[in-house]
Amino acid sequence: MIGHDVLFNLFSTIYRNTCPALKRILVTPLNWGLGHATRSIPLIRALESAGWEPVLASDGAALQLLRVEFPHLPCFELPTYGIRYAGNNMIRNMAWQSPRILYAIRAEHAAVKQLVTKHQIKGILSDNRYGCFDARISSVLLTHQLKMRVPVPALQWTVNGLLRLAFAKFDGIWVPDAPGTPNLTGALSHGTFRHPNIRYTGILSRMNVYPRDEDYDVAVILSGPEPQRSILEEKLLGEAMLMPQKFIFIQGKPKTRKHHFVADNIEVVSYLSSKELNDVMLSSHAIVCRSGYSSIMDLAALGKKALLIPTPGQTEQEYLGEQLRMQGCFVTQPQDKIRLQEGLDALQHTTGLDASAYHWGGYESVLKEWLEGLDAQPTAG
Repeated sequence: MIGHDVLFNLFSTIYRNTCPALKRILVTPLNWGLGHATRSIPLIRALESAGWEPVLASDGAALQLLRVEFPHLPCFELPTYGIRYAGNNMIRNMAWQSPRILYAIRAEHAAVKQLVTKHQIKGILSDNRYGCFDARISSVLLTHQLKMRVPVPALQWTVNGLLRLAFAKFDGIWVPDAPGTPNLTGALSHGTFRHPNIRYTGILSRMNVYPRDEDYDVAVILSGPEPQRSILEEKLLGEAMLMPQKFIFIQGKPKTRKHHFVADNIEVVSYLSSKELNDVMLSSHAIVCRSGYSSIMDLAALGKKALLIPTPGQTEQEYLGEQLRMQGCFVTQPQDKIRLQEGLDALQHTTGLDASAYHWGGYESVLKEWLEGLDAQPTAG
């Protein structure tokens, strides 16, 4: 006998695939750590609240995270960029991977065109996936880097010229930051840029503030491309073993669900849902994490103090960490010179980020305006 849940899912699938009245938006975050997927969560929730059906597509850990957070939404796999950070030389890291990345961008563009036709997509919201656009419908790119920072000045003009060409494929560019000051991205997304439709959505975070008892001294939140994620985990675990504080390590591995203790004072979980992570961050005295932009937005939302450790060779993280260190907000340490106890002690001299000083919720009006425009447009076929 077929169960009620099976029948419900079957009829729901048939309805989604045959009803022309459905309003679908394709959301495609980049799989480069988990930050691009996590900052898409508020947008996906807002789309559902507005009566639209998000269709999700990514690859790897980002896709798995979306499936965990939104089990009721259709999810599809896109070609992987397969980015790895083997060393601290950005140019060398990206140069040897560029043929594979360019191939993946072309392949994802072809895959997206098929998804648009098959699922009657009315708009695309791509978080840093440069092949996720379709000339038949409105395509928006979400990014906090309107200008790339390249350690070799001679290459910076070329790299940013190529970036502008990529931006031109999209009808709009949405920046998850405030348009003026104060802001979090600094020179990465403020200045003069050539695109006719740049909108600042305000800061995007899935985190919220509510009362929680303090259960942990330190929460270590791991993310980012391999092998650097694992290298950082090993270094921090080695130092935490010799310290008295109570730690929780969140490994950022959504494919598995494991929970264990490696020492009396060190708890390790492979992955936490958004609500679970929100609970842990609120109940931790201090945070240790990468200086990725999505992590910084979450820290701003919660007003938490943090030790930031940029991914080696990732110039955007190095820039963000340094800017916030100079402002007295956080402590930063390079991965090859981690002094965990020293860094945690130094947090008493920092301020963290004051959530009330930044622009929040702007994405709702930007999203509403875009969706109203899409309502008047035909669906691609």
